[in-house]
Amino acid sequence: MKNPFKKNSNKDQDPAILVTSHFEEPDLLQVLVERLAEGHCEFGYDLKKVRPGWQAIETSSIEAFVSGNIIFSDENDLTSIPFVTCFLFGCTKTRRGKYDLTWSSSLS
Repeated sequence: MKNPFKKNSNKDQDPAILVTSHFEEPDLLQVLVERLAEGHCEFGYDLKKVRPGWQAIETSSIEAFVSGNIIFSDENDLTSIPFVTCFLFGCTKTRRGKYDLTWSSSLS
């Protein structure tokens, strides 16, 4: 694996900083979001007839709080900052399928 800190060969430049984020219990969060989506009132849009080649889908979105850590690191230091923030999770369901988590967005 390449060392990301070797990118800056000029000493006048600022060193590279790596930013990483980790959700606490991501598997549990996905199960929670998909179960909440399945509890969504279905209107039957996924059963509608559509143009050939198209696919009808049912959508559901869920707002949930997420916690984790953001980690900043450079050649010399490592800093971890805990966070709790609200995310909007979007789920889709195809004909006779189950809801699948398809996207998420931070609301902060």
